[in-house]
Amino acid sequence: MNRSSSAFSSSFSLRLLPLAVATALAFAAVPAGAADSAAANAPRAENAYLSQLDAAARSARVSNVDYVLDFKLTGKENFSATTTLAFDLKDNASALTVDLDKATVKSLTVNGKSVTPKYNGWFITLAAQDLKKGRNTVTVAYERPHSTNGEGLHRMVDPVDGRVYTYSHFEPAAAHQMFAAFDQPDLKGTYQINVTAPADWTVISTTRETKVAADGAAKRWTFPKTKKLSPYNFSMHAGPYKMWEDSSGTYPMRLFARQSVASQIKPAEWFKYTKSGLAFFDEYFGVPYQFEKYDQILVPDFLYGAMENAGAITFAERGFMYKAEMTAEQRQRLAGVIMHEMAHQWFGDLVTMQWWNGLWLNESFASFMGTLATAEATEFKDAWRAFYSSGKQEAYAQDQRSTTHPIEVPVPSTQNAFDNIDAITYSKGASTLMQLRHLLGEDVFRKGVHNYLVKYQYKNAKLDDFIGSLGQAAGRDMKGWTQQWLYQPGVNTITANYTCTGGKIGSFTLQQSAPQEFPTLREQRVQVAAFRRDGEQLKLDRKVPVTYKGASTAVPGMVGAACPDLVYPNYEDWGFVKVQLDPRSFDSARAHIKGVDDPLLRAMLWQSLWDGVRDGKLPLNDFIATALANAPGEKDYTLLGDVLGKVVQSKHYLDRMHLDGAYTAQATRQLEDMTWKGAVAAKGDDNFQRRWFGSYLGVVSSREGLDRLAALLDGKTAIDGLAINQDLRWAIISRLNRYGYPNAAALVEAEQARDKSDTGAAAAIAATVSRPDPAVKSEWLGTIQDLQTKLPFSRVRTAMGSLYPAEQGALAEQSAAQRLAKLPELDKAAGTVYMRSYGPSLIPAACTPASVARLQAASTGMTALSAGTRRALLDTLQEDQRCVAIKGAMTAK
Repeated sequence: MNRSSSAFSSSFSLRLLPLAVATALAFAAVPAGAADSAAANAPRAENAYLSQLDAAARSARVSNVDYVLDFKLTGKENFSATTTLAFDLKDNASALTVDLDKATVKSLTVNGKSVTPKYNGWFITLAAQDLKKGRNTVTVAYERPHSTNGEGLHRMVDPVDGRVYTYSHFEPAAAHQMFAAFDQPDLKGTYQINVTAPADWTVISTTRETKVAADGAAKRWTFPKTKKLSPYNFSMHAGPYKMWEDSSGTYPMRLFARQSVASQIKPAEWFKYTKSGLAFFDEYFGVPYQFEKYDQILVPDFLYGAMENAGAITFAERGFMYKAEMTAEQRQRLAGVIMHEMAHQWFGDLVTMQWWNGLWLNESFASFMGTLATAEATEFKDAWRAFYSSGKQEAYAQDQRSTTHPIEVPVPSTQNAFDNIDAITYSKGASTLMQLRHLLGEDVFRKGVHNYLVKYQYKNAKLDDFIGSLGQAAGRDMKGWTQQWLYQPGVNTITANYTCTGGKIGSFTLQQSAPQEFPTLREQRVQVAAFRRDGEQLKLDRKVPVTYKGASTAVPGMVGAACPDLVYPNYEDWGFVKVQLDPRSFDSARAHIKGVDDPLLRAMLWQSLWDGVRDGKLPLNDFIATALANAPGEKDYTLLGDVLGKVVQSKHYLDRMHLDGAYTAQATRQLEDMTWKGAVAAKGDDNFQRRWFGSYLGVVSSREGLDRLAALLDGKTAIDGLAINQDLRWAIISRLNRYGYPNAAALVEAEQARDKSDTGAAAAIAATVSRPDPAVKSEWLGTIQDLQTKLPFSRVRTAMGSLYPAEQGALAEQSAAQRLAKLPELDKAAGTVYMRSYGPSLIPAACTPASVARLQAASTGMTALSAGTRRALLDTLQEDQRCVAIKGAMTAK
């Protein structure tokens, strides 16, 4: 799956850890035998979640699972279905549960006998006396509402033409929202499905249909049995989708999208990257693609970026629909997400984790392999550089939070499956795999992966199985590496410590440190590089690979080199480690960053400067001055995007700080001027022009700048070469509304009249709720907090993210106390899908000592929050502390 946000003192306690980690550690402490015994003797808890203990007890008894699924879809709010579930049972000494969520059960037959269902809304309990040792067959007929929150069998009515579209999404454990199932990854099964659907619909599943026949006014679709899959890897999607086909590769490829958005899809780009990816992975893994055909479906209201359903991958429309030609960045993102989900077809679908604690390995491996495939099988040879500037930086930021966690964390129940699915899971995990590839060698790493896939195909595996395959291929004991990297949280920092005598380096060591609360020092292999000034250029003088460990590692290969002007101790980004530049190197980076030829090193030096800001060591105004002096001359497209992203984030911090005085206004005008001129100067290069203008939209807030936007919107001015398409029109209208521009509300109304699309409706909400109007804020906060609202959740989520922009601190404060006080009530009633959006968006933070104190009091008092919500609270507290520190460093200067 692809998902497209003050460190504790040494006295931190288990109580202050994220609840998921605390629970996991407590769970891990239970002796295995005691756990097994408890699970065998205790009935399953009467709640919506499946515990690991109950799952293990069930899989110890159940095997050889086969599903026959029959669905009747009408396009209306409910669907009806029958599940026939066949399985082998080790014993019938006790009851057995089958998961089925919020359904109306019409009938239940167990081994040919009609029985009265014992059903609590979450699972059916099959009585021991109705079961038998050996083969059992259970048939459940039921009816259920379609989901509207992106899980289960989701239903959406297209506002443009009224057509109905459905699609399934099951990760982490939502298959039982569509059919009766043993909804856990280690009970793989086969699936044979039959679907009755409206005659103009297409039905898509893991296999290709073998028959489509008329059934009255509808059609009956029949699909052959699948290969063995975990329930969350199976899928079924149905609606009047537009279809494109391509048979030019080894495997037949299809692409689907809603009819009303079909013109915004670029099928040639999709098929190009899909074809090259399948060829790359077939060759790299040495195991051919197993699911015979490759379907990709763009779907609305999707919760995440994409999902790796075997043979029928789903993608969020919002990330891949374009009303203009795609930029290079958009094409690279498309290629990267396609490759990520494709890697899952082997690593996740073919070989699947045993329980949800292994989900990180699926995602880490797909992130690693997706980036590798993008770099080696497409035109985007700088994919690792893009990974460094995006995903890896998110991982560094997450790993420095108080809520960081080990990569491998126990998951007590399905409620906790996504508690720690974040940049640690995706990007730190991918970085550790890259580090392991450097440590073992590319060929050894690849051999270990191949052996793992061959040995465990169509089975479930654990972390030890994967590491064991790599260790066997390398002839190396991997226990120490595994303990350091996968079971210990936190990011280390390295810095170069050297002396010079007579113009030469006399001594050189790498110093490794760790935060006090996460003190593990790790072993890894990096390159140390030294640079000398040559006029305005910084030229590479020497680079030395070194495997370091412990607090201090001598680097004899650097001794005798010319005394450097700049040292970078993680050259070419081999390691996962935060770099702290020595003082001389830091000054050189600030003064001569444009004199570095290597764009990756420039990116890393920019990151060191930005780390200085976020650590309170470099005043934000100094960073802004460096950006103003250097960004206009940046000619590397990927790096320019990184630098301008930091510029927009700088404006975000300025807005949150609410500083008195003239500096903020002056800096805003300077940033507006730089980005506007960049867009104008980039005429003839659509990629650069749209990148510069996108950044202008991210910083513009002065009346003069907003006047420019209004003039662009009504055609009174133009940027030569820049087409103001529908997406840009909405972006401009949103910005004007956000700053209360005259007549902005009328602009929303007029634009809605001309754009009736689903994306237009979402854009209108985003623009409206961002308006600096207390009445608007109050009305929309009420809608968001009304759990019975008829507004689709996708719209509620849009409103959450746009309600309180950074500069609207005074308006945000009007409801801050209420939002914080209501947090426990919402957390208890709303569910994890809702809270994953609500917490990061609407927990109040004002970048003031008083706001920090308020959040500290909440974190102390609200100890009963769910793991995910408590984590959002602690992350908000720490980011508020960081903002106050950045403000302090700036105002002190």
